[in-house]
Amino acid sequence: MCALAASVSAQNDSVARSPRLTIGGYGEAVYSHHFYSDNVFRYRNADRYKDAPGYGRVDIPHAVIMLGYDFGRGWSMGTEIEFEHGGVEAATEKETEETGEFEQEIERGGEVALEQFWVQKSFNKHLNIRAGHIVVPVGMTNNGHTPNMFFSVYRPEGENTIMPCTWHETGLSLWGRAGSWRYEAQLLPSLNSNFFNDAGWIHNGSASPYEFRPANGLSTAVRVDWTGVEGLRLSVSGYAGNSFNNDITTSIYSETSQYRDAKGTVLIGAFDFAYRNHWLTLRGNFDYGHLGDASLISTRNKNQTTMSGNPYPHTAVGESAYDASIEAGINLLAWRYERAKNRKLYLFARYDRYDSFVPAEGWTDVEWCERQVLSAGINYCPLPEIVIKAEGGIRLLADQYNDEPFFALGITWTGFFKH
Repeated sequence: MCALAASVSAQNDSVARSPRLTIGGYGEAVYSHHFYSDNVFRYRNADRYKDAPGYGRVDIPHAVIMLGYDFGRGWSMGTEIEFEHGGVEAATEKETEETGEFEQEIERGGEVALEQFWVQKSFNKHLNIRAGHIVVPVGMTNNGHTPNMFFSVYRPEGENTIMPCTWHETGLSLWGRAGSWRYEAQLLPSLNSNFFNDAGWIHNGSASPYEFRPANGLSTAVRVDWTGVEGLRLSVSGYAGNSFNNDITTSIYSETSQYRDAKGTVLIGAFDFAYRNHWLTLRGNFDYGHLGDASLISTRNKNQTTMSGNPYPHTAVGESAYDASIEAGINLLAWRYERAKNRKLYLFARYDRYDSFVPAEGWTDVEWCERQVLSAGINYCPLPEIVIKAEGGIRLLADQYNDEPFFALGITWTGFFKH
């Protein structure tokens, strides 16, 4: 895409040796109009909202400051501080699945999101150890979450629905390169099944409303990238860990025979690829996840409504979830490549299909959780650091629901400034 398409990966892999200080970041400003109702009962009573006039929104999805420093002798550090939606990670919203009541939501304790905060020791290009708060590179979007690494105005919908995105945890990472290969293996605190739900599967499972992150269990994440052909990257990634009883209320359920042996094992497998030349950019992914003991977790999560003041959702969670997407863009200025190396104008099309709730046996399917999204638009890069985006599309749901057309405009920047 634009010239900085791999800039974040480079910054994450090694803080610049000379100069020693790296300052950077990225940000997005967005206007969107949705040609359908935002009423919380639009899925329950679809006919009533068929002719709704729609609504518009303005948003600052992400505003991020990155700092890196090379201490010398192989030691370096990196940070990424994010302000989401122009504010803090607390919000008031209407509960879609229940009565439409207003509720307070806290996605993560604190006033801002600290997405990265790590110290790294580099022995050589084959072996590096990173410890602290790190990005979990499972899936395409978590590995490349800056706005110059996807065509859509907002982050790709499917992965952003079923997994934490950007997924960041405090843990340990081992990574390195060998020829055309790059590997990374991570040890992380497990997800919290109390926050799983139907609309987002495990998306909120890395959240914590407390001043700490419960870590009663540990999980692993791995990623392998291959770049043996010019312009092509092929990647596989995965995650495995138990999610049950990874909260502050563990004793309540560990003493109950119904839940005593439950583990809530989360398994995710993902494949993604990217290909780029002067004319064409092509990207795609497929993710599949499975949740063990989904029926027991659904029962417990729905029963948590009896706990006064609890921050948990009140819905069932799917036994599995999946997402598949592909996007392609043609650079209309490629024929002027020598004269316009730093300017690009992409005409793109995108397709997503995902389902955040494939039910366990005995549970009723939540059919509006399965969606297809078709969109197309333009990305204009007047400079390598700037992308201006326009996108129109439609979200297709099951026949009994109303489809959801939308239009969005965005301006984004991504850059690094070294001293």
